[in-house]
Amino acid sequence: MSQHPSLKGASTIAAKRNVLKRFERVEVLKKRGQFKAGDKVIGLKKTKPDE
Repeated sequence: MSQHPSLKGASTIAAKRNVLKRFERVEVLKKRGQFKAGDKVIGLKKTKPDE
């Protein structure tokens, strides 16, 4: 009997996420120079993950 594809191990899941967590968005904005220390983390600009 074979195993269902959804039950594979976490190491085989390599799908690219297109939604970033807030701390990831802050890191991307810092790299681009669009976020400075002391800026609010609410209402951040939209970002796309770096390729």
